[in-house]
Amino acid sequence: MHRVVALVRPPQSTFELACAAQVFGIERPGLPMRYAFSVCTERPGPVATYAGYDMLVTDGLDALDQADTVVIPGWLPTTEPPSPAVVRVLRRAHSHGARVVSICSGAFALAHAGLLDGRRATTHWALADALAARFPHIRVDPNVLYVDHGDVATSAGAGAGFDLCMHLVRSDQGARYAAHIARTMVMPPHREGGQLQYSAPPHPAQIDGTLAPLLEWITARLSEPVTIESMAAHAGVSTRTLTRR
Repeated sequence: MHRVVALVRPPQSTFELACAAQVFGIERPGLPMRYAFSVCTERPGPVATYAGYDMLVTDGLDALDQADTVVIPGWLPTTEPPSPAVVRVLRRAHSHGARVVSICSGAFALAHAGLLDGRRATTHWALADALAARFPHIRVDPNVLYVDHGDVATSAGAGAGFDLCMHLVRSDQGARYAAHIARTMVMPPHREGGQLQYSAPPHPAQIDGTLAPLLEWITARLSEPVTIESMAAHAGVSTRTLTRR
């Protein structure tokens, strides 16, 4: 049984935590459980979340000493560094052979622990410049979904956390096992880590018979008086046809 332990902190972003919990912590009919998922925090007890409720976490940092994979599901606000105790336990877990994984802003915690020095890493595109500025020894790549070095892995924004977790399952258990999990979550079984985090919306295609060309013509003349007659003349139709359309 592969032990996955997520380290949370107040206030915790619930979606990033849910990414790991949904992939590693759900028992699925017809699929043998190969992961044991748990959550820990530096100060056990109620942990505030950004979702407006507290969650009760009973395990402390010593739970990370038993982990095969440590997940940092976000680290907000990113301007607050982890405590020396958290840094020590992350370094210790890594030195003992645990795989250390960050989702979204969780890369900042790994950076403070020195686990990303000299390595390529990613985080949410909106945080990439801040990560690169604060940690110049890290090769920050804002244009990928995730980066996996085997012992350390980082993912981009929250949704990419699913992609990284599914990639890790695929690496651990094989494509068939990962595909079964993906099917239960109604999501693609695999997305390559090198995909762009987002793409700019394409320029709308000009389709014959639509008003798209006319709308672009109007948009370019917002400072001018534009009448039904002038629009109809530009479109090459009667005012009645233009009004109907």
